[in-house]
Amino acid sequence: MSKLVPKRQHVVKKDSTTRQRSSAGDAFSVLAIIVLQLAGHLTTAGDALTKPLGQTSARWQVLAAAGHAKMSVAEIARTLGITRQGVQRIADLLETDGLARYEENPDHLRAKHLVLTARGREVLAAIRAKQSLWANALGADIGERDLRSAGPILERALAALKAREPGNI
Repeated sequence: MSKLVPKRQHVVKKDSTTRQRSSAGDAFSVLAIIVLQLAGHLTTAGDALTKPLGQTSARWQVLAAAGHAKMSVAEIARTLGITRQGVQRIADLLETDGLARYEENPDHLRAKHLVLTARGREVLAAIRAKQSLWANALGADIGERDLRSAGPILERALAALKAREPGNI
């Protein structure tokens, strides 16, 4: 036995605050893993759909948000559930590429609205056309009824996740 390791070691006792997952906790964990895998595949597919138009999934998300309504970078970030800094970086690139521009925001002096240019609207329309064909094929493969029943469950999971931060347990 090494001189560095004592001959007798203490037994590691199980912390009384350590709990096993319930069956509902197990079910949520399985769902979370599937959703994470799905998100990864959706990003990859989105990148493939948008690449011929010189875009990425991330740029598409910001284009779509800016095309939906006048929003600031922070509002887009909250809507997409990603960091403001990440959206800011992409928004600045979209502006540089002539796909978006910043406009004054009457509700805030510094947080300008990100709006699409005519070219940005054209690119977004082209992406949406490609996505429609892809979504129609996947929808047919999976089935509308199953997809419609999954939506409310995922919405409830998202709402519960937003309401219960891991640090607040």
